[in-house]
Amino acid sequence: MLRPVALLVARVPAFERVAWRCGRAEAQRLERRTARAFRAAAMRIVRVDDALAHDAGADTFAVAMLGAPRDRDVPLPGDCRSAAERIALAVSQATGLTVESGWSVLSRFDPSNGLAPEIDRALERGAAERERYGFFAAIGHELRTPLTSIRGYLETVLDDEMDAATRHAFLHTARRETLRLGRLVDGMLDFSLLDLSGGAPPLTCDLCEAIAAACDAVAPQAAERSVTLIDRGGSRERVGLGIDACTQAILNLLDNAIKHGRAGGHVWVGVSRDGDFARVCVEDDGSGVAPDEIESVFAARTRGSNASGPGRGIGLAIVRTIVERAGGDVRVAASPLGGASFAVRLPIRDAARAGLGLRTS
Repeated sequence: MLRPVALLVARVPAFERVAWRCGRAEAQRLERRTARAFRAAAMRIVRVDDALAHDAGADTFAVAMLGAPRDRDVPLPGDCRSAAERIALAVSQATGLTVESGWSVLSRFDPSNGLAPEIDRALERGAAERERYGFFAAIGHELRTPLTSIRGYLETVLDDEMDAATRHAFLHTARRETLRLGRLVDGMLDFSLLDLSGGAPPLTCDLCEAIAAACDAVAPQAAERSVTLIDRGGSRERVGLGIDACTQAILNLLDNAIKHGRAGGHVWVGVSRDGDFARVCVEDDGSGVAPDEIESVFAARTRGSNASGPGRGIGLAIVRTIVERAGGDVRVAASPLGGASFAVRLPIRDAARAGLGLRTS
C-alpha cells in the first residue's frame, strides 16, 4: 500500500444476542438482511474503486476507501467520520437495528495480520468520538438553558414598563440563574453526567424549591409561546438528589413540554407520593409521543417523530441519566389531556408533608 487508505467500519451488536436467543438460523437471516442493507448504503456513498468487506458470521462490515482522495494524499478525518456515520445511519434505518460506526486511516497494512486489529481501532475511535460528542452536547444543553432564562428576564426588564416589585423579582430570578450557571461551570466534569462512578456524598433537596426554580427558569420560553404553566399541587417532599440536578431534570421536562406542546396551550406540573418515592408529573396538550417511540425517546440524539421546533435530542437523555443516578426512574405515556405525560420518580429522603404551592404563569 503506497498511500494512506481510510477504513470505515459498521458494527451490529444485535447479531450475538439474536444468535444466543433465537438460534443460528435466525442470526444468519439477520446477517444476510443487514449485509444487503450495508451494500446498498455503501454503494450510494463510496466510489467505484473502494472495496467492501464482510466475513460470514461476523458482526462487522468494512469499507476500504481505495480510491484516491481529491487534491490530497491523506483522507480528511471529517470526510471519514461523515461517511462512516452516513453508512451506519442508512443501515440502521433499513434494518431497525442499532449500528455502531468508526473509522481509521491505514498508513501501513500487513495483509498477514488481517483487518481485525484495524477494525478494533476504528470502532474504539468511533466510541471515543461519540463519548466526546455526548459530553459537549450535554454541557452545551445545560449551559444554554440558564442563559436563555437570564436573557429572557433581562430583555423583559429592559423592554417593558413594570412596577418595582416585579422588576426586583425578575432580576432576582436572573441572578439566581447566573449563580446556578456558575455552579454548572465549576462542577462541569461532575455535572456533565458522564462521570457516574459515584463516591460523592449523598445530596438532598426540597422538591418544591426545585420545581419552583424550574418554573421560574422556563417562564420566558412559556411566555414566548403563550403557554400557561399550571400548578396541580401535591405533597412537599425532600428527595435524594442535589438541588441543581433536580432543578435541571424538571426544567428539561418543562422545556420539552413547552417546545413540543401546543402554542397557546397549557403545561401542568404536579407532585404525588408513590410509596418511598416522590412522583413529579409534567403534562402538555400537544401531539404527544408516538406509541412505538416510548422506549427510544430517552436515547441521546433521538427526537420523536412528532417533535417540532428546535432541539438536538439531548434534554430527555439528561433527565434519565440524572434520575437513574439518584435511584429513580422516568417514564412517558399518553396524557388524558391529549399530549405527553412524563413522570419522574425520585427516592424520598426525610419527607416533610406540607402543601405544595407553585407559582402559576
